[in-house]
Amino acid sequence: MRRLTACSFAALAALALCSAPPARAAGGLTGLDIMTSTVFQEGQSSFSGLAIRGRLHDERLLDNVEFLPTVEYWRNSSSVSAFGLSAIRRDATLGADARWMFPGEAWRFYGGAGLAVHFISNEVNAPSLGHKNDSLTKGGLALLGGVSFGTKSRLGNFIEAKGHLIGDFKQLKINMGLSWNK
Repeated sequence: MRRLTACSFAALAALALCSAPPARAAGGLTGLDIMTSTVFQEGQSSFSGLAIRGRLHDERLLDNVEFLPTVEYWRNSSSVSAFGLSAIRRDATLGADARWMFPGEAWRFYGGAGLAVHFISNEVNAPSLGHKNDSLTKGGLALLGGVSFGTKSRLGNFIEAKGHLIGDFKQLKINMGLSWNK
């Protein structure tokens, strides 16, 4: 009898666990952004880069706060064939930003900050120097501000300015792109 009661109780508990929806925190992925950048790095002319980021929101926090995990990449090359010189510089960045979205309907201003890790590589090929490589990894602070258009529709766009403070490698990026909103 005891064994039958224990088995019945276990079966009822298993049935209750299987039929109840799992407890989850409200929020999650609210959209994706794909962007192109015009990069202004200290001591260099401007060049282009690409990036993709997710937009995450947790309803347990403030309504206007979003978290932005980001992957960015740019490559700049220059050559002077008359002297046999060439130089290539690359930066792949993994970052995480938090931004405050100001209230609005058709468009919304935002501002935020975050941290990023930059994987920077330099390559120079010159007859007098030979072929030289240099790579380093640096962390830094990022500040951003911009405006999003079409935040209530499925597709939108945005433009923003983002500054990366990476010690000796300060960068200003003018980003513009498309947004997919969940």
